[in-house]
Amino acid sequence: MENNPGTDKQHKNHFGLILHLHPRKVRVSTLRFDLTFGLGGMAALLVVIQVITGLLLKFHYEPSPENAYNSILNLQESLLFGRMLRNIHHWSAIALVWVAFFHMMRVIFTGAYRKPRHASWIFGLALLILVVLSNFTGYLLPWDQLSFWAVTVSTSLLSYVPLVGEFLREALLGGKEVGQPTLTNFFNLHTGVIPLLMIVLLGYHFWRIRKAGGVIVADRDLDSPMVDTRPNLVNREFTVALVLLAAILLLSSLLDAPLRERANPSFSPNPAKAPWYFMGLQELLIHFHPFFAVVVIPVTILAAAIWLPYIKTEDQNQGIWFFSPGGIISARLSLAAGALFTLIFIGLSELLPDPELLLPALPPLITTGLIPLLIMAVTIWLFLKFLRRRLSLNRSEIIQSVIVLMITSYAILTLTGIFLRGEGMNLMWPWQV
Repeated sequence: MENNPGTDKQHKNHFGLILHLHPRKVRVSTLRFDLTFGLGGMAALLVVIQVITGLLLKFHYEPSPENAYNSILNLQESLLFGRMLRNIHHWSAIALVWVAFFHMMRVIFTGAYRKPRHASWIFGLALLILVVLSNFTGYLLPWDQLSFWAVTVSTSLLSYVPLVGEFLREALLGGKEVGQPTLTNFFNLHTGVIPLLMIVLLGYHFWRIRKAGGVIVADRDLDSPMVDTRPNLVNREFTVALVLLAAILLLSSLLDAPLRERANPSFSPNPAKAPWYFMGLQELLIHFHPFFAVVVIPVTILAAAIWLPYIKTEDQNQGIWFFSPGGIISARLSLAAGALFTLIFIGLSELLPDPELLLPALPPLITTGLIPLLIMAVTIWLFLKFLRRRLSLNRSEIIQSVIVLMITSYAILTLTGIFLRGEGMNLMWPWQV
């Protein structure tokens, strides 16, 4: 029986789409390290590390308040390379949050979120949320004081969501307080539900990227020559993977994953703080009405992020960092302004009298919610108006300026909550906390 060359070629194409992450050839311009910094590949590798180390840890972990802490101690003290295994799992989890976040920022600052890559952007947002949730659900599993009270504080934020907040909190905790049902829920989410969702979304995310033509290329590089993916791209990715693995191993050798004393529900540390990625929200609660800090501001930012690819822009300058020299200057000014505005806001919030005392006739929803939000919005609007007039920015550069402002502000809030909040969540010098 003779082979049909056309059929063989068709089968190869089908298998190529299914089995390979890369096309056979790529443009030379996409091989530049400073175009993507290998962040997408690093995130995928970190997910693989998390799955492998998580499965190994699962053999020795007992998800019960009576045995969870002891199983961690036994893992670290009695099992060969057990401490290293936990360290790798811990530090790669934190690295995954940072790498996934920086990958999203790379997409924003090179304009790679626009059509036809809009679906990749939205599913990338979903993946970033799942990465944070994976870290959060795993945070409780050691069952020490740090994790117990951090989860207690974080889940209490759900209570501020109107109508369904308390229901969501009790559903997540499995009751009124953190206990055995909570540990069971978090363990199942961390080791089953969330990893499965991440793997499915990762596969679809990669497929959408391939369908959109791979890494975004600037118009000026569309005519750059094509070269074989192997070895030109594969060797670069292999090198980045080795460097990342070496960094994780070095960090895991030098620093142990934190483990405090056994969880004690009767003794609350002062202050009790949320995990570092939620610390900005906890800090925001000090300055805003809970409804605005937990619902209005986060939901508005998330909705804006989903809507981002559908905003009409007058330029098509994609694949270039910050779009133009003016965009770079704008990003730097936004970084400085975001830090300055946030520090001033925190300082005024501490020094000025309570708004509820200044305007007792108005409800707290207005005095500590709507009014400060409007002040913040007007300040940002005036700053952006200044930037646009001074630097002749287009809409894409204005969008990136807003994003830099928001990220910088959240970073300052997070650092303030971690390093400057002491007993009673009062402001203190770092050496006093």
